[in-house]
Amino acid sequence: MKEITVQELKAMMDSGEDFQLIDVREPHEYEIANIDGELIPRDEQPDAGDKIARGKKVVVHCRSGARSAQAIRYWANKYGIDNLYNLKGGILAWSDEIDSSVAKY
Repeated sequence: MKEITVQELKAMMDSGEDFQLIDVREPHEYEIANIDGELIPRDEQPDAGDKIARGKKVVVHCRSGARSAQAIRYWANKYGIDNLYNLKGGILAWSDEIDSSVAKY
């Protein structure tokens, strides 16, 4: 599985790179802390194939990286998508290494 670090994601954001950011946590988690990803919680993932970009990098994240890895494996198997990148360490790593104002929970 392809991974991306929070430093690499921040650089992509700062440079204006065209990519899609997907947050696979639950809505109540998104309300606590988010980095402006498109929210696709677990119960919506089976039908999310048309929401996932094909022609650019797609970074998928959760709280720590485990649920996003599961979502990536699922979407890769179901839809054959191969442009998915797991955010290593998830939003916890973002809070630790990029922006401490992002709440940890």
